[in-house]
Amino acid sequence: MPSFVYEAVDRKGKAIRGTMWAQSKQKAILELRNSGLTVKSMAEKQKSVLDMEITLGNSLGKKEFVVFCRQFATLIRSGIQIDQALKLLTNQSPSRRMKRALSEVLDHLRAGLQLSDALAKRPKDFPSMFVNMVASGEVGGNLDDILEHMANHYEKDSQSIAKVRSALMYPAIVLVVAACVIVFLLRSIVPTFEGLFAEQGAELPFITTFVVSISGIVEQYWYGLLVLLMLPLLAARMVLMTKTGKYWLDAMKYRVPVFGPLMKKSTLARLARTMAALFYGGIPVIQILSVSEKVVQNAAAARVLSRTREKMMQGKQMSEPFKESGFFPDLFNQVVQVGEETGRMDVMLAKVADYYESDVERAIEQVKTLIEPALMMMLTVVVGIIVAAIITPMFSLYEQIIQ
Repeated sequence: MPSFVYEAVDRKGKAIRGTMWAQSKQKAILELRNSGLTVKSMAEKQKSVLDMEITLGNSLGKKEFVVFCRQFATLIRSGIQIDQALKLLTNQSPSRRMKRALSEVLDHLRAGLQLSDALAKRPKDFPSMFVNMVASGEVGGNLDDILEHMANHYEKDSQSIAKVRSALMYPAIVLVVAACVIVFLLRSIVPTFEGLFAEQGAELPFITTFVVSISGIVEQYWYGLLVLLMLPLLAARMVLMTKTGKYWLDAMKYRVPVFGPLMKKSTLARLARTMAALFYGGIPVIQILSVSEKVVQNAAAARVLSRTREKMMQGKQMSEPFKESGFFPDLFNQVVQVGEETGRMDVMLAKVADYYESDVERAIEQVKTLIEPALMMMLTVVVGIIVAAIITPMFSLYEQIIQ
C-alpha cells in the first residue's frame, strides 16, 4: 500500500503536514476530508532505501501481535467502534508492516466487510486461528474477551517457544565456538611448532604425529571438510522439500536423545494451548483440528490431527483416534476424554498445556545441567590432546639441550 505526503488546513486555519497510508490518492484525500481537513496538496511518497520495510520472516512479530491484541481489546471494551479503534492503532503503531496491515483491514471494513473477513485478506499477518477466533467473537458479541484471550495465548506460546530455542541454541553455540578454537589451533599454532620440531630434529611421539597429520589435512583440505559439513544440511533441506521427507524428519526429531522428548513436550503444550483457545471461542471441533494442523508446525503431529479429523467426520469421538495414533501420552488422552465427558474441553486442555509448559521448563533446566559439563569436558579433552601434542616433544628437546 503506498504512502502519501500531504499538506492540509484544519477548520481553525492551522496548516498541517503529514504522511498517511491509503490504497489510492483519491481515498487518502477523502479520508482527510472526512476528518475535517481541507487538502492543499497530496503526492505519493517515493521509497528510499531507508524507507524500505525490514522484517524477519513473512509475518508480524509475536510481541507486537500480542500488544496489538491487548490494545484492540481495551479499545473495544471502552466502547470505541471497531473502525475507530483500528484507526487509532494504525496511527500509533511503530511498525510499518503493522500500519500497512491495519490500514488495509480498515479499508476493507469501510467497504462493508466483516472484521474477520477483512483480517483474512492478509493471511501472512493474521493467522487462521486468530481470524477464526475473531469470527467467533463477532457472532458471540464478546470480541474484547476473545482478543484478550488471544493476547494471553500468543504470549504464552511465544514464551514456550523461546525457552525451547534457548535450550537448543546453547549447545549449538558452544559447539561452534569449540570448532573455531580447534580449527585455529590446528591451522595456526600446530604448524608453527611443527616447523620448530623439524628444525631441531626432535623425535615426535605418536600423539604429536597424529595431531600434526590432522593439522595438515585441515590446512590443505579445509574446503573439502567444509563441504562435508555442509552436505548433511543440504541433504536435509532437499528432504524437507518433499512431503514424505518432511514427515520422516519431523518424526525423527522426537527420537533424538535428550532433546527429542523436550521438543515433543513443547509440541504437546503448544497444541493443547491452541486447541484450548479455539474451544474457548466456540469453534467447531472439525475446524479446530484443521486450524491446529497449521499451527503445530510438525508434519508428524499434523498427520495425526488430519487422520483424527477424518475419523471424527465418520462419527468417532476425538479421544478414540488420539489413543489409536500412539502419538499422545496417556495423560493427554485422559484429559481429552474427560473434557469430552464434561463438556469443558477448553478448561481441561488449558490445564494440560500448563502442565506440559512447566514440564518443559524443568526439562530445559535438566538438559542445561547435563549438557554444560558434557560439552566442557569434550572441549577440554580435544584441546588437551592438542596441547599435549605440542608440549610432549618440548620435553624431549629440553633433555637434548641439557645433555
